[in-house]
Amino acid sequence: MITRAIKEQEIQNLTEKLEKSKAAFIVDFKGMKVEQVTDLRKKLHPVESEMKVVRNTLARRALQKYPDMEKAISSSLKGTNAIVFSFGDVSAAAKTLANFSKDVEVFQLKTGVMDGQQLDENKIKFLSTLPGKDQLRAQLLAVFNAPATKLARTLNEVPTAFARVLQAKADQGSN
Repeated sequence: MITRAIKEQEIQNLTEKLEKSKAAFIVDFKGMKVEQVTDLRKKLHPVESEMKVVRNTLARRALQKYPDMEKAISSSLKGTNAIVFSFGDVSAAAKTLANFSKDVEVFQLKTGVMDGQQLDENKIKFLSTLPGKDQLRAQLLAVFNAPATKLARTLNEVPTAFARVLQAKADQGSN
């Protein structure tokens, strides 16, 4: 039997996780084996995400402090649920969940919330197709680096072209 103090502690833990997270996803794990749940948790850890199995009533009470989130996801809190909290790159967490749902048929992405906006399964799958934070940083650095690289190549081309002309002249004179 769960005491009132344990329930209050659980609500407090959920509230803290909701506050820290950049996004939260509601998933249905009914029918999954323990090994599959453990595997999912292991896959979520490197992308700074965490899966927590919650009682629906406790989750609703924790969501009361966040009206936007409550409005977006409270209607999905039916049945066997877990909340996946994404503390880091949201697209990486969505990609992990989408790939896992392809591998494990009984795993279901119900809904999610990011910046107070509801995410249905299609939006979560679209979010999973976006490049990750590291890839976006690399692309941005490449954009910043391109003009300097082109300038260096252009400045290097003048003496290189001059050297080729001299070499061609020397080859022509030796014949």
